[in-house]
Amino acid sequence: MIFLRFLLDAASISVLLPGFVLFTEIILAVRRRPGANPVRGERHPIAVLMPAHDESAMIAFALRSIRPQLSAADRLLVVADNCSDDTAAIAAAEGAEVIERCDTVHRGKGYALDFGVRHLELNPPDIVMIVDADCEVSPGSVDLLTRLCSKSERPVQAAYLMHAGQDAGLKMRMAEFAWVVKNRVRPEGLRRLGLPCQLMGTGMAFPWQRIKAATLATGHIVEDLKLGLDLARAGAPPLYCPEAVVSSAFPTSIQGVQTQRTRWEHGHLSVILSEAPHLLLDSLKSGNTDLLAMTLDLCVPPLALLVLVVGCVWTVGVIDYCLTRAVIPLAVSSVAAVLIAGSILLSWNAYGRQTVSFGDLFLGFLYPLQKISLYLKFLVSRQMDWVRSKRDGDED
Repeated sequence: MIFLRFLLDAASISVLLPGFVLFTEIILAVRRRPGANPVRGERHPIAVLMPAHDESAMIAFALRSIRPQLSAADRLLVVADNCSDDTAAIAAAEGAEVIERCDTVHRGKGYALDFGVRHLELNPPDIVMIVDADCEVSPGSVDLLTRLCSKSERPVQAAYLMHAGQDAGLKMRMAEFAWVVKNRVRPEGLRRLGLPCQLMGTGMAFPWQRIKAATLATGHIVEDLKLGLDLARAGAPPLYCPEAVVSSAFPTSIQGVQTQRTRWEHGHLSVILSEAPHLLLDSLKSGNTDLLAMTLDLCVPPLALLVLVVGCVWTVGVIDYCLTRAVIPLAVSSVAAVLIAGSILLSWNAYGRQTVSFGDLFLGFLYPLQKISLYLKFLVSRQMDWVRSKRDGDED
């Protein structure tokens, strides 16, 4: 009985920390609309590095959003990685420099990035920008990222947004809203405190010496998240640049959505379990506040999972109170629930009205229930290897 009491108290306290971190980030982000930050660094020569695996349906659109933003001194390098389609030919026709990589054993975006960086060593640029082959880069974003990277000599992350489409159902619109909370609202809150953000996988600019020395050649399913933490450990935590925007679309196929979500969320949870304790100790020992902030941000699990866990702990707390009159588990989990509900409502009011209505928002609280199987799968058969999401236009 004492052990069960300890577990319940510990569970209630453990959900309070991510709830507090989430609420703090969001309350800072929504206090006032951010103004444009003047970026006065020099416009050094850059190389845009684009890893592409069977992206023939989308790569031309991505390249056309980038090319008008480049100067004559810049390079646009596509790594056609283990492609079975005409990705390489399309990229070349769009004016990109193309190199092909064929290695069916070492698969994943990290290996493609390493291959591209090693190629750039022959004639290194000052800055390397990484953009996925299914992304649109908004006008002016390349210049903003380049100048801020040059000025700060640190990695810089653009706002990376995902869109569900005009005819998307509630489930996909809720996914878009959750993405906004994760990739736009929370990084903005950290930026208001002068703190770094996580890397998001695309729309990233790096000083050459930093990306050259980074460990890229891995099959890690969230290589971007791990890279940002490694750079923070090395004294170069990423900066967030909300004025630069890179966007993409959620897959419309059920298989594509499931693959994408499983990779992102299993990868995030795996990094929390494997990296967070060491990062927390390292940041406290070294007094590295940037690393500490990124570690605390990392420990906020995917929003749907956080809602599920807090709901479960609160429910058990209610039952426990009715049976034993124990106040602490119910009180602490209630505070966590209020913080998370407040975070969602504040985010929606400031950033989510155009995506979901107020009525949809309450129906959306059922959205986490649809992801229970994904989280159970993490416990019994988690995804460990990189798997490309099935894109719209892919052949069955």
